[in-house]
This record gives sequence, C-alpha cells and structure tokens, in this order.
Amino acid sequence: MKIVVCIKQVPDTTEIKLDPVKGTLIRDGVPSIMNPDDKGALEQALLFKDKYGAEVTVITMGPPQAAAIIREAYAMGVDKGILVSDRRFGGADTLATSYTLSQALKNVEYDIILAGRQAIDGDTAQVGPQIAEQLDLPQITYVEDVQFDGNKTLTVRRNVEEGHEELEVELPCMLTFLASAYEPRYMNVRDIMTTFGKEITEWNADSFPVDPECLGLKGSPTSVKKSFTKGAKAMGKLYDDITPEEAADIILEKLKEKFII
Repeated sequence: MKIVVCIKQVPDTTEIKLDPVKGTLIRDGVPSIMNPDDKGALEQALLFKDKYGAEVTVITMGPPQAAAIIREAYAMGVDKGILVSDRRFGGADTLATSYTLSQALKNVEYDIILAGRQAIDGDTAQVGPQIAEQLDLPQITYVEDVQFDGNKTLTVRRNVEEGHEELEVELPCMLTFLASAYEPRYMNVRDIMTTFGKEITEWNADSFPVDPECLGLKGSPTSVKKSFTKGAKAMGKLYDDITPEEAADIILEKLKEKFII
C-alpha cells in the first residue's frame, strides 16, 4: 500500500495579527505549524504503516521554509517528502492550489491520498475535494475513522451534522480528516536525530506538466477582498426572577428588534 498525505504549513492562529490598513495577515515573527487537520490524516497513514507496512509520502506546496513540516513528518515516521515550491505558485486560491497539487500527484504512486479537512488559515475545506475531482477519484470528507479489509476496500466513518455515516470505498480514493480523528503521535527521538540526513524531493513549475495559466494568481478566479478580526460583543443583559410568560415576551421583543420576525 502506498499512501500520500497532503500537509500544509500554516501560521499558528493563536498568534495572528492583522494589518489594519491592508487587512492581511502579519506573518513576520509568527510561528508556523503543521495544519492540525493534516495531522489527523498523517496519523491515519502512520497507523496503516504500522499495521500493513504501508509506504507513506508527504507532499506540501509552499515557500522553501515549508520544508520544516516535512522534517517534522520524517521525525514522526514517514518515508518520503516532496516540497512543491515556486514563485509562480504564489497567491494561489484553492482552485489553483488543487490544480498544482493534482498535477504533481500524477507523478507519484498512490493507493490512497489523505489530507486534512481544511487549513486553519483559510477554513475553506475545498482543496482536498478539488484534488479528488482533478484526479477523478472517489472521495469521503470529514473522516473520523478508517478500517481496511487488507485487499481494496476501506470502511470509513465520517462526521455529519446528524451524527455519523459509515461508507465503503474502493482504492484508489481520497479521504479528508478531522483533527479530532486521532491523537497524533510525538516525533520519535531516533528519527529526530536522522531527519536532517533525509532527502526532500523539491519540485517547481518545470518539474511536471502544468498549464501556466492555471498557476498562482493568474490561475485564481477568487481573491480575498478584506480580512478583519471579529469584534468583541457587548455584555448581555441578565434577567432574574421572571416568569416564563415574561421571558417569552422578552424573546419576542428581541427577535423583532433584529427583524427576525
């Protein structure tokens, strides 16, 4: 079994500040981390490696410093790492990102592609499904647990608003995971010592066939108009010692004020 995990380096959002003029993220001095949902996908891949001897490859698209999360993945136990990096990829929205990654993945052997549900710096949950569409793969999103029959079929439990769904899918396929799916393992001390001796394959826009018109800003049909932090809410009003009828009247009044009714 060959598994590819799509991972992303993101700013630690607990440290994020916004430029009040440009409305963009201030990344200078902000620590970067591996996207939490991607760690759920990575742990699933490593569990399959432990149980079935799967070969695990991670791939990330980003600037050269994104190699740091590949080193982290090596220390957790993955076998290969690919960094897709080029200034021509810069400014990509989800469509351009998924196009670039899907074209790169056509040059990688895989039975399963795993990814996080969404990245915490965008929260779109679009890149994984778009990669599946670009590669014409069956996909299951919001995954919490996976069982493998040892042949070609996965039994997948996914989280939905009403509870859970249990689905079966045959390989090859793509799954996107919630961060809560698994508790990701710690980096192994031995692998931490050897990770900087391991090779990271680096690909740019000339490393695999691409349409230049589909890359980066040029290939992005959407853009962020404005970013802003959520404003603080005013303190609510507490009503004590009122009857249910009075409470109902207050609720109706507030709903009318908001033009809800």
